[in-house]
Amino acid sequence: MSRAVALDLAADRLDQVSRSEGENRDWRKLARDKQKPPDGDDWQIWLLMAGRGFGKTWTGANWIIEQALSQPDSEWAVIAPTFRDVRKTCIEESSGILSMLQPGELVRYRRNELQISLSNGSTIYGYSADQPERIRGANLHGAWCEELGSWRYEETWHEGLIPALRKGINPRVVVTTTPRPTKLIKHLTKRDDGSVYITRGSTWENREHLSEAALRGLQARYGGTRLGRQELEGELLEDIEGALWTRSVLDETRLRHRDEAPDLARIVVGVDPAVTSKPGSDEHGIVVCGMDAEGHGYVLGDFSLQGTPNTAVRRAIQAFNAHEADLIVGEVNNGGDFIESLVRTVSADVPYKSVRATRGKLLRAEPVSALYEQKRVHHVGALPELEDQMCDWTPLDLDSPDRLDAMVWAMTEMFQLGGDTWSGMYGHRNCPSCERGYMPIEGRTKCPHCGHPIAEVA
Repeated sequence: MSRAVALDLAADRLDQVSRSEGENRDWRKLARDKQKPPDGDDWQIWLLMAGRGFGKTWTGANWIIEQALSQPDSEWAVIAPTFRDVRKTCIEESSGILSMLQPGELVRYRRNELQISLSNGSTIYGYSADQPERIRGANLHGAWCEELGSWRYEETWHEGLIPALRKGINPRVVVTTTPRPTKLIKHLTKRDDGSVYITRGSTWENREHLSEAALRGLQARYGGTRLGRQELEGELLEDIEGALWTRSVLDETRLRHRDEAPDLARIVVGVDPAVTSKPGSDEHGIVVCGMDAEGHGYVLGDFSLQGTPNTAVRRAIQAFNAHEADLIVGEVNNGGDFIESLVRTVSADVPYKSVRATRGKLLRAEPVSALYEQKRVHHVGALPELEDQMCDWTPLDLDSPDRLDAMVWAMTEMFQLGGDTWSGMYGHRNCPSCERGYMPIEGRTKCPHCGHPIAEVA
């Protein structure tokens, strides 16, 4: 029976796997300087903030095993964003705890309970950060916290973990995380009492242990973006004053895997066409969004590109088919009228709706930004270029954020925000003639903008 499917594994069934994959007890000889714990006894929290692929999980797994084996009959915690992250990433993957254990060190691994019993009587318990109540009442000698920047609830740290650190002479915590500007991480980085030791590192420092294909993939996905400075270089990026979106909000509501999203009731492809297709022109914004039955939105993919109108339309239809979408919605301002005719040429059966911006970008974006603040919109995975535009753009900017506009059009259509203003959320209607918004009030029979007859309020 494989380790991945067994519910309760004894030591003799894991020894061979652990021996072949781990080199644990000499791990400090193998570790780079930044992977070694700080010297001295003053620190309580080691905050290791580094880019993807740095070797953070390997470091955390080796550290907690070392600590648990050096203190007989001690109790330790491994906490990650979700139950799946604890089991799959921290415990069972090739850089996890089971692979780092040496023969004779493991007594039993209870997979359903996330409980690892060691030969010296010590126990390592796994906890999901999504369930802060499970940690309360624990008596811990220390803990390893994985991806703290992705924890949904801050109380898991303040009300769960910290009060549970009450055993041993000097309870300590190692935090291994990609840097994200959450309130908790910023709080830890600003502590100046000597209790927090900070180590920073980049993806490239571990390139000898990463495949060239993996490095190329990371570079292609994140290279040249502001988000790449966070995900690859390990920088802690501060939010931009005046921006409608913050990275902390995006990270707090993010779904890391597509299978975490529920069934979607509607899927829309938003298109913000570029005016020209010359070198240096804006991109064609093409973003796919979905909505579930509970009224939550999901940004599923960013297919934006620079190219000809025909290339953009084919890419939009590709996104439509790949996500089994219901509608393509495209802006017709600034020369975008070609989109519908090209869509009909390429695929006559694709449902398409034209939208026209009668208000500024700020008024269109504000209602969508409010949905994010209400925790009603979730990004599925990382969308670096789109998220850079969202978190960098302020109402004072004059440039055209194409990916952002495409996302806003899709969300506006799905949530029926309408009217390009806040009032669209409170019953605003659009005139069938000029398409501008108006508030239906008693006695109003004509559009206040163009005079076209409109239906009276019932």
